[in-house]
Amino acid sequence: MKDRFPSVTEPRFTTIGPTIGKTLLHKAITAIAFALLMIIVYIGFAFRKIPKEVNPWRFGVTAIIALLHDVIIVTGVFAILGAFLDVELDALFITAMLTVFGYSVNDTIVIFDRIRENLIRSEGHESVGKVINKSLNQTLRRSINTSVSTLIVLVAVLIWGSPSIFYFVLALTLGTLVGTYSSIFTASPILLKWNKWAKRKEIQTAHETE
Repeated sequence: MKDRFPSVTEPRFTTIGPTIGKTLLHKAITAIAFALLMIIVYIGFAFRKIPKEVNPWRFGVTAIIALLHDVIIVTGVFAILGAFLDVELDALFITAMLTVFGYSVNDTIVIFDRIRENLIRSEGHESVGKVINKSLNQTLRRSINTSVSTLIVLVAVLIWGSPSIFYFVLALTLGTLVGTYSSIFTASPILLKWNKWAKRKEIQTAHETE
């Protein structure tokens, strides 16, 4: 290229061969699986003192469901971009996903921690649904303010930043948006629905035993 076109420049060159691609995929899956496991263990241990009617392990599993929701949506958007704009998933995308993991689970745990505190304070005088609704109202402003301040920086870098990290920042921006609403509108409702389902199963089992 330089012989035929002396003025040509190569600002960036990236290649992923079969061996590197396989290694990257294996390490990414291992890192994500380990992160998910430790999140469940941490939340289950930290929330062990909540009332027995709400199993602490449900908090951990629900947080993981919300995380998977975030990853599936962001990956789906990039799959569409790959189909139409030839966008490739590289190591930066994996890094972005792990960052989204941390951001999303942090937001979810903040809400869950407020639910835990209110459950302990209510001492069974309020239903789980009312406690969750109260907790969401108490943390809503914090979640929105944190997300908006983060998005201001990400959008600025997305518009005026280097082209080499455009899709990395785009993944972070999408992950922040999706992670914010999933913590509020996905994780907490799933926790409530799961708790209601488990309670109905317990009542049904008790009736069958009688």
